[in-house]
Amino acid sequence: MVRGYSTFGEFLSAAEGIATNVLADRLQKLKAAGVLAAKPLSWDRRRVHYRLTKKGISLAPVLVEILIWSARHERPAAACSSLRLVRRSRDAMLAEIHRRWKENNRRIP
Repeated sequence: MVRGYSTFGEFLSAAEGIATNVLADRLQKLKAAGVLAAKPLSWDRRRVHYRLTKKGISLAPVLVEILIWSARHERPAAACSSLRLVRRSRDAMLAEIHRRWKENNRRIP
């Protein structure tokens, strides 16, 4: 949601270092819960594009609050620019998340 990842490879290469089997399981659970939708890429049917559903994007306010809380209590893993934006204005951060979500939904292959 914050970093804009949309493929298995992007999620896998993230700094969190999640194992492939755990990532595959979590993506399947998020799809089953209706938080994510998945669609094969038109130019490479082996690759899948993941996107947040309306249900998934509705989690944005909750996740922004968790980001703020964690930044106060832990060393942040998120990009500093993202945390500065969150600290300045939750509304601005949420607006940016929604803007990217809408843009991403328009360019789905």
